[in-house]
Parts: sequence; C-alpha cells; structure tokens
Amino acid sequence: MASNKKIPLRKCVATGEMMPKKELIRVVRSKEGEVSIDTTGKKSGRGAYLSKQKEAILLAKKKK
Repeated sequence: MASNKKIPLRKCVATGEMMPKKELIRVVRSKEGEVSIDTTGKKSGRGAYLSKQKEAILLAKKKK
C-alpha cells in the first residue's frame, strides 16, 4: 500500500493564501527583537510565512 505523504500548508501573512510550506519564506523574530529570514525552518522564535512573489513581499512591507 502506497500512502500519500501529507504536505504541510501555511498561510501567507500578506496575501492570506494557504500554500505548501516549501513555497514560502519564513521570517523569524527572536526574543531580542531581531528579525531574520529562516532558511532552515528550524530557528526558534515567532515565525511568519511569506510568499516568494514580489507583490506579496511589497504588500507585507507596506503592512509592516
């Protein structure tokens, strides 16, 4: 029996679209307040997912 592997979905904070986790960028804020891009997906801190599309990045910047 071949089972289908579950693909984790996350919501883009700018557009509100549900997309596969691999297609999004994770932005993390540490306890010290430092904001960075999490390429591994394993950094500790509050994380938000953002679409890789230019329009979504500009919209997120506008929304802060």
